[in-house]
Amino acid sequence: MKPVTYVALGDSLTEGVGDPVDGAWRGWAALLAAALRTPQQPVEFHNLAAGGAQTCDVHGRQVPRALALRPDLVSVVVGVNDTLRCTFDIHAVAAHLDEVYGAVTAGGAVLLTACMPDPGAMLGLPGALGRPLARRQRAVNAVVHALSERYGAVHLHAADEEWVADRALWSADRLHPGERGHRVFAARFHALLAAEGLAPGAAPGLDPELPPPTRSASLLWLATAGTGWVARRCTDLLPQLLSLAAEEVRHQVRGTSGGLDVRAAHAAAAALAGLGAAARQAEAA
Repeated sequence: MKPVTYVALGDSLTEGVGDPVDGAWRGWAALLAAALRTPQQPVEFHNLAAGGAQTCDVHGRQVPRALALRPDLVSVVVGVNDTLRCTFDIHAVAAHLDEVYGAVTAGGAVLLTACMPDPGAMLGLPGALGRPLARRQRAVNAVVHALSERYGAVHLHAADEEWVADRALWSADRLHPGERGHRVFAARFHALLAAEGLAPGAAPGLDPELPPPTRSASLLWLATAGTGWVARRCTDLLPQLLSLAAEEVRHQVRGTSGGLDVRAAHAAAAALAGLGAAARQAEAA
């Protein structure tokens, strides 16, 4: 029987960061691929995800490689890194994802997508700093939701409070799932595929082989690798984030914070409407 070709695209989440096995990252996509295999259905798995990837990287670098593999199943989970850059532009995010989803499904592949919690909540940032990031992530999620429906994707809702509140799901860095989180992610995708008749194998096990990170492990990460991560993000994002936080405080004092939410929602809606207008112009041409 011809094997099912599964290609995973995205950032460090899909790369497997937080789920170390034998000196390398495994992650939810590899767990899902293993669960999809049966004696009657072999699966060829290719993980093209890369740490730090943004939607532009998936569009420009990963998709061409994926299409060359003639995939049957493609997962695209990306967008958090876009929210952590001073260059964040919801219009660009929407345009990239629209082209990525379109290219994947045009070849007949089943598309998997997911929305994600906002990084500010995961890192426990104070309100004035965290709310601008939350607003950005909500905009990205709104775009992912709308385009997932447009392209008939199998979509996982992973932005709810459960993912943020259950610390046992997350690794010491507080941004990537730990082993248990990766297993839950894989199992939820498997359940969605099974509901569509696309997952004949048994679901991935939820019981981790390693214990969740301790508080001391989290503090050690913050004191070592986390310091470098924060420094890189500060160089790129912090000046703009401080400006956004100041704007947040001003609106809070005036009682007009809701206007910032409305503005972000309108920007996401305009980005999606712009895609529709572009498609209509292309069809007319």
